[in-house]
Amino acid sequence: MFYQYLLSLKSISYRVFFSIIFLLNLHAHAATDFTQLPSKQFNVLLFTKTQGWHHKAIPTGVKALQTLSDKHHFNLIWHEESRYFNADFLANVDVIVFLSTSGDILNNKQQQALQAYMQMGKGFVGIHSASDTEADWPWYQQLIGHSFIIHPTIQTAQLNVIDPTFPGMHFPTSSLFTDEWYEFSQPKSQNLYYLLTVDENSYNTQADWGDKKGKGMGEFHPIAWYQYFAGGRSFYTALGHLPAVYENPDFLNHIYGGIYWAATGQGIKTVKPHKN
Repeated sequence: MFYQYLLSLKSISYRVFFSIIFLLNLHAHAATDFTQLPSKQFNVLLFTKTQGWHHKAIPTGVKALQTLSDKHHFNLIWHEESRYFNADFLANVDVIVFLSTSGDILNNKQQQALQAYMQMGKGFVGIHSASDTEADWPWYQQLIGHSFIIHPTIQTAQLNVIDPTFPGMHFPTSSLFTDEWYEFSQPKSQNLYYLLTVDENSYNTQADWGDKKGKGMGEFHPIAWYQYFAGGRSFYTALGHLPAVYENPDFLNHIYGGIYWAATGQGIKTVKPHKN
């Protein structure tokens, strides 16, 4: 009888323990300020505000990044409100991630806060339509590297790795990948180091939106890149339109590699030429 009593206590203690762990994880994902969270290897602000096109993949992407934060032991707070772009809040942020943002999402004061944040040597990660954001702000267009112009219909195409040494670059050298292939402007920054390209011979590059037409970028069509910019570090990938992409382990490693590098500046052994 006493032995059964001890077993029941043990069972209760296990249930209490795992309940506490569950509540801590729930609190971590519900927190609004990093001062409310325990210390981890770095702090990431995930920002998904849209004033233009709103991608249906955003909720899936948010969930995927929350899973990455658990797997890799970093704090992540998700906001859609621009008011968090202020000096006090950003002082505790190591990486800002713009996940499929669009349109004009920051006012002048908030833009100044982002500029000051980068000048402190912090990190920025842009995913997919982050390049279709703040089109009239030249500094941001330099931060993102290329401006979005247009895209054809979603298609499968050949994705090529041109720098396999960058952190998290687990894609095969050449592979089929299905996504929304952005056509970009000429570089807005001269400091870009390219990571991925898409082969335009493997899909139909033609796009016609009436007032805007696209026909591709030619032999060199970049998809992901990074740079040292304004005292900090910036990483961008055009991948990420489809919800299913956020279940792809290679893509998730790609995203985490960008976050890790932007947060720490580590993982790059040598500087590669950035001219295409």
